[in-house]
Amino acid sequence: MIQLTETGVFLSPAGSMVKSPSISREEAEKNTISDQILSSHNHSADRKNLKLTFDSLVSPDNNYVNILQTARASGLKKFPVPYVLSNCHHTLCAVGGTINEDDHVFGLDNVKRYGGIFLPPYRGVLHQYMRERMASCGGMILGSDSHTRYGALGTMGIGEGGGEVVKQLLGKTYDIPKPPVLAVKLTGKPRDGVGPMDVALVLVGATFKNGFNKNKILEFLGEGIKNLSVEFRMGIDVMTTESAALSSIWCTDEMVREYLKIHKREDSYKKLEPSGVAYYDGMIEIDLSKVEPMMALPFHPSNVISIREFKKNPEKYLKAVEEEGNLIKGEKGKKFSIMDHLEEGNLRVDQALVSGCAGGMFENIAAMADILDGYHIGGSQTGIGINPSSQPVNLALMKQGILNRLILSGATIRPCICGPCFGVTDVPADNSLSIRHTTRNYPNREGSKPGQGQMAASILMDARSVAATVRNNGYLTAATELDVTYTYPEYEYDPEVYEKQVYDNFGHENPDYVLRMGPNIADWPEMVPMGRHLLLKVAGSYEGSVTTDELIPSGDASSYRSNPEKISEYTMISRDPEYVGRAKQVRNLSGELTKKGTVSDEECARIIREICSDTGCTLKDITIGSIMVSQEIGDGSSREQAASCQKVLGGFANLANAYSTKRYRSNLINWGILPLQTDEKLDIPNGTYLFIENVREKVRKGGDRISLRVMDGSGKVYSCSVGVMTEVEKEIVLSGCLINYYKTTN
Repeated sequence: MIQLTETGVFLSPAGSMVKSPSISREEAEKNTISDQILSSHNHSADRKNLKLTFDSLVSPDNNYVNILQTARASGLKKFPVPYVLSNCHHTLCAVGGTINEDDHVFGLDNVKRYGGIFLPPYRGVLHQYMRERMASCGGMILGSDSHTRYGALGTMGIGEGGGEVVKQLLGKTYDIPKPPVLAVKLTGKPRDGVGPMDVALVLVGATFKNGFNKNKILEFLGEGIKNLSVEFRMGIDVMTTESAALSSIWCTDEMVREYLKIHKREDSYKKLEPSGVAYYDGMIEIDLSKVEPMMALPFHPSNVISIREFKKNPEKYLKAVEEEGNLIKGEKGKKFSIMDHLEEGNLRVDQALVSGCAGGMFENIAAMADILDGYHIGGSQTGIGINPSSQPVNLALMKQGILNRLILSGATIRPCICGPCFGVTDVPADNSLSIRHTTRNYPNREGSKPGQGQMAASILMDARSVAATVRNNGYLTAATELDVTYTYPEYEYDPEVYEKQVYDNFGHENPDYVLRMGPNIADWPEMVPMGRHLLLKVAGSYEGSVTTDELIPSGDASSYRSNPEKISEYTMISRDPEYVGRAKQVRNLSGELTKKGTVSDEECARIIREICSDTGCTLKDITIGSIMVSQEIGDGSSREQAASCQKVLGGFANLANAYSTKRYRSNLINWGILPLQTDEKLDIPNGTYLFIENVREKVRKGGDRISLRVMDGSGKVYSCSVGVMTEVEKEIVLSGCLINYYKTTN
């Protein structure tokens, strides 16, 4: 079904292996689609170190306020390229006690002032809008959402933290070493009942845990592509984020031309394929004909198993889920228990959802209608909710009577929002199981609050098997187990919704327009630059992986994302409710040292005296900050608050054996947090003081190892690195944050 080749390969444009190429590796690298697109957007003479600009930008409403505030503080004059502000995350007007509509007002005002594009609430999910209106063959789009993926339409999309979007708004470049490129060769044709999520989960399951795709570009080719509709391709493509890939790109064909033509943008089409024998840094081969309905067990999209295999021994897998759930939940309340969902060997689920940029596309929903035809969901049975990905998709489903059929079957049709994807709507009951065609199933993604004793779990599946399970009275069922006649209706796009309801003000900025700011919209607090020496106190020490959903929960804190101080109160709340208090204590020490020239904590005062004695420095040379320690940090979302909240609380460094994604590491740098990395085993308790002498000099030098001394008299020193950083990134970290740096350089 799937095969990985770790070594480099030479492939023909059709995907055949070339064993004795008559071309050098360096020249063959230039023949990839990826290289063609990167080269056309690169402003560096160095092909190995890229300086990229993008054709357009996109941000959702749960982070665009922070981005706009950062850009304004850094000297923003106008949006230099089309910048879409989508209102698909904060579409519930009041969550957590704040008015999210204030964010929408602020976004619209910024579009009027700086010249952008405003997608009003409920009109579409950001990624579907970008597919329908902005993606073009050979283009590049940068988004502040991790699922920024438009490769199936020939656009290289990259999801990053807000700081990288700010740089583009300021006319700067996205600086990155040229990423490795992997070929993804598709062969065969999927069976009826197998959908894009099934293929995507096969890919994620085989590549995430071993880091095969980490920070690489996936280039899809092979004869199997022609057997996939464009929507099917998009459903696979958007999930490449969950494999830890940096981006993706596909060969384009007449089906892509037709998709763009239907969307009144045929001039955006260009045939993309390798321009000759091409070199790839590795290869993934997927035989689509062998893919079967899959499922990703809680609590990660990489926990992949076929539905068929799961049903052979469901008790084994559910016990493992239950054990992991109880580790996550801890001692709060009664134990997490789902074994009662096994009834005579069959798994029964409580809830079913199909939503957003992955699940809510036209073909998925049409297939669900075919599966549910003739079945009626009773009031006590497992219900199913559907969030179409855009109003044009909604309109097409209505015009063809597909929604009518679904509603009569008992499905409920919801607005075009991302709510179920990050746990702010459709929260299942305690100890419940939800099946979902959404992008993620991390803890809290379904809305659980383990810190408050509430715990549920979600399983990722394709929309077809979700509908098949509902049809079978909530008992786990693969779509291929049912005899279904699929109608495959053609999608009819009506542009009227976008043409008459989207506010496109690009190129018409008005610098005198006054911005309205609701009471929850706050400016960034002052960020302190890094001094000559750095004294760190461990505010959080953890085993295993720390995810972005743990750093900042995706659901219950989302409405505070426009207020840096308020949202920082939620940092690590689901895993370590005491983290914020410990970090604030360190921040207070920093404030005392700055304002009073002394600290009230006796141990800290003793260590400072020792540092001054050893180095001959003064108190003004020392910066005090908190540090987080764990084996791996940053798996998950691109949300910059996962880093900015640490900074607001006084964080100046993280220490890990690995950082899960490039985007999280970028977020740390842009918020003035040193991404320290070591190969040594980490066993550093909370409250431990660590010291870096001459940190500014060492960061600027680059390449040298940074010694992190444990200040407990043991003499223990960790040998660390901050990895490869550009000169600008070094100065951003030392300045304290991106805002400080660009204030002085713009």
